[in-house]
Amino acid sequence: MTDRKTPVAAPHPMGAAPSTSWQVTPDHVDMTRPARPVRPVTLAAEPQSITVDASKTALLIVDMQNDFCTEGGWMHSRGIDITPNRAPIGPLKALIAAFHAEDMPVVWVNWGVRKDLLNIHPSLRHAHNPTGLETDLGQPVPGTKSEIIAKGSWGARVVDEIDPGDGDHQITKHRFSAFWDCETDAVLRNLGITTLLIGGVNMDQCVMTTLEDASFLGYDTILIEDATATTSPDYCVQAVLYNVKLLFGFVTGSQAILDGLASKE
Repeated sequence: MTDRKTPVAAPHPMGAAPSTSWQVTPDHVDMTRPARPVRPVTLAAEPQSITVDASKTALLIVDMQNDFCTEGGWMHSRGIDITPNRAPIGPLKALIAAFHAEDMPVVWVNWGVRKDLLNIHPSLRHAHNPTGLETDLGQPVPGTKSEIIAKGSWGARVVDEIDPGDGDHQITKHRFSAFWDCETDAVLRNLGITTLLIGGVNMDQCVMTTLEDASFLGYDTILIEDATATTSPDYCVQAVLYNVKLLFGFVTGSQAILDGLASKE
């Protein structure tokens, strides 16, 4: 008779990405997590030029949704000129295509509050309804298609020009920062991301608080100046740019990123 060898089980990957995964068999767990090959990309930036690793870099897009960027949305219904908030659409569209071509992750974080507002504190409701007489979060705005940044609503959906549909990595937030009471940090760490190129709206509000918290958590943070905007006065823009360069990271432009990716080593 011929001895039959017991088949050896192939390792089962257990994780979201190869560089963050275990390899598991019935009798052994390999936790070594093989490193990804470094893919250096050098970018013109301020206050210094920088080199990032494309294998650990994501494009993080904040709040490019109808309520902030589209006619018929919440901000437009309040008589606010949303033209500035539409300016990032073109640069982001080019960056999204480039990141997809390089197999680099694109992560979207967008407001989407519960309609019962049970996860929204009074201070946050007051920020959106300071007099108590305006339409509250999650409520429909008369004469518009907006139900103010309610999860699943038209107002919470990404603008059509860059809407990824079911693609990319989608995260719903309900704070100004995408790193509070939200899964953003866990998603990025499971993807093996250490560096964030950040764009979206509003620059001095959700973009800035997200960038600050990312910096506090140890991420490399780079603001994409022409891929972010705000409806606030220009002095708010200048304050953000000043503080990012002084304290929290770096400032670059979309063309610098495209040039860096085109000429990467």
